[in-house]
Formats: sequence, C-alpha cells, structure tokens
Amino acid sequence: MSRLDGKTALVTGSVQGIGLAIAEALAGAGARIALHGLADDAQVAEATATLKEAGAPEVRFFDADMADPAAIDAMMDGVADWGGADILVNNAGIQRTASLAEATPEIWNAVLAVNLSGAFHTMRRALPSMAERGYGRVVNIASVHGLVASVNKAPYVASKFGLVGMSRVAALEYATAGSKSTGGVTVNCICPGWTETAILAPQIEERAVAHDGDRAAGIADLLAEKQPSRRTSDPAEIGALALWLCAPIAHNVTGTSIPVDGGWTAQ
Repeated sequence: MSRLDGKTALVTGSVQGIGLAIAEALAGAGARIALHGLADDAQVAEATATLKEAGAPEVRFFDADMADPAAIDAMMDGVADWGGADILVNNAGIQRTASLAEATPEIWNAVLAVNLSGAFHTMRRALPSMAERGYGRVVNIASVHGLVASVNKAPYVASKFGLVGMSRVAALEYATAGSKSTGGVTVNCICPGWTETAILAPQIEERAVAHDGDRAAGIADLLAEKQPSRRTSDPAEIGALALWLCAPIAHNVTGTSIPVDGGWTAQ
C-alpha cells in the first residue's frame, strides 16, 4: 500500500534531522532520493549511506541555496533530468528570533526567502509534471507556528502561515489531477511541535541540569508551557506520517495541515 518503487523524492534540507528521517522513510519504501542540503562531503556521504541502507535504489545530492531562485531552478532542472520529482518535501527552513521591533529587514527577508519563497519555487516547477503523470505528492514541513503564534517570531510565523496558505491554494488548483487509480496529486502540510533534533538538544540538556540530570524532567519542563503531552516527537514519527501521505490510498487527503504537537494547537 505504501510502496514507492519507481518514484523519485526530492527532500530539501535532508542531510540531517527531520528531513533525513523523512528521506529515510521514503527510501525504505523504495523511492529514489534527491538528497539536499548545505553540507560537507563527510555529511553527504553519511546521509547517502544511511538512505541506501534504508532501501533507496539511488541517491543524488543537490546543494542549492534555498534563498536563491536561480539555484533552485538549477536543482529542479537536475531533478527533471533524472526523471522529475514524483514527491516533493519542502523541509529546509531557518529561524531567527527577535521581537517585531528588533527584527531587521535582513532577518525578515532571509527567513521568508528560505521558508516560503523557496517552497514556492520548487512547487511551481514540480507540480505541473506531477499533474501530467497523474500522481504527485507535495509535503510541506510547516510548524505549529503555521497555525498559532508565539512572541519574538514574527518572520518565522509569517513564513509558516504563508506556507500553509500557499499549500491550500496548490491543493485546490491540482485537486482534479490524476485519479484514484493513479493516486492523484495532493499538497499537504505537516506541522511539528517540539521535535527532538540536534537543534533542541542544548535546551534539553540545560533544563536537565536544573533537574539533577533527569533528562525526562528537563524535557517536561521545557515543553510545559506549549506542548500538553510534555513529550517530544521523534523525527522518525514525522517521516512515518510523510510516508503515509505519499501512499496512493491518501489520494483524497489534500489541503490539510496536520499537527504533530502533543496538543499544542488544541489549546
């Protein structure tokens, strides 16, 4: 039901963290992986080995700067030469924390360029070909901050709300493409809350120290104000959801934004 043999998946920001976990889940279902990120040779080699071990029949690496439309076009040309992306996962993203008054134009432009415009440029290139084939999946990794706001995150929240809105537009525009038998073309967002990645680790360790080294207590303390479950998600959980969304059986799941947030957005 969820095999992706013969499919090609482009996952941006996939050399580590959530992006790598998603790529690994898709590789495990037999998809070829267009690996992407800003990484050194050792990191690329390690990620490539991980994906091949997971089951990817082929892996190709792309290093496009997601803030540069010309670089994105060159990457999409390269993927097209490889047969085109049947699956597009826009995971690459950046965050800069600052109050609205202190957020500079440079911060605003940088965050919007990668988180929102980058996804626009990949989607506008990938979706027409998906429609021609009758099957395509766009999975945009938004955030709980695409559904609710937090202070000191105006550029990030704006970018993620924009990503959710743009995804809904694309879902409507391509809703009739393909069929139940071919799988159709769908566009969805996954909206993670606190997810245990390398970026989160220092904050967890800091809270754990305050709880006599109890890591679980440190996590619960960190999440107390936002995530009612007081449990982090593992990147593999996001990968499993992305894989399900890519299955042909999910042909009628489109235009959604699915939180994985322990109840954060239910409050």
